[in-house]
Amino acid sequence: MSDVRDWFNSLPIFTRYWLLCTAVLTLLGRFGFLSPLSLVLWPDRFLHNFEIWRAVTSVFYYPLNQSTGFHFLINCYFLYNYSLRLERGEYDGKPADYCFLLLFNWICCVIIGLLGDFSLLMDPMVLSVLYVWCQLNKDAIVNFWFV
Repeated sequence: MSDVRDWFNSLPIFTRYWLLCTAVLTLLGRFGFLSPLSLVLWPDRFLHNFEIWRAVTSVFYYPLNQSTGFHFLINCYFLYNYSLRLERGEYDGKPADYCFLLLFNWICCVIIGLLGDFSLLMDPMVLSVLYVWCQLNKDAIVNFWFV
């Protein structure tokens, strides 16, 4: 257990807590401790009932079932890998800049989610970080499928 704690504590702060919140909210929603319907972004509830937590929880929550489990794991892998690379690479020693990047991407994802009626924002948020990393590392050769 000490090895897992050491690995977790070695992660940069934004990657660490983004991955932790994603795992915790997804598992809490999966096992029924939190209602999954209260974790997704519904424009009516967000705009008219001022349920502003939906903008945050929709980034961290992903509904798990037999057909979406692999997709969730791939998202977690991309989140871990590319957020870690950005935070230790381009944004090393500049946590405020990386925080601004994440906040800007999050606001864009929420606006697009509200306009396009997307209730889950984990995919766009992870892909936005992946896109930023790809733009900064255009010449990098990457391997897929964990090899």
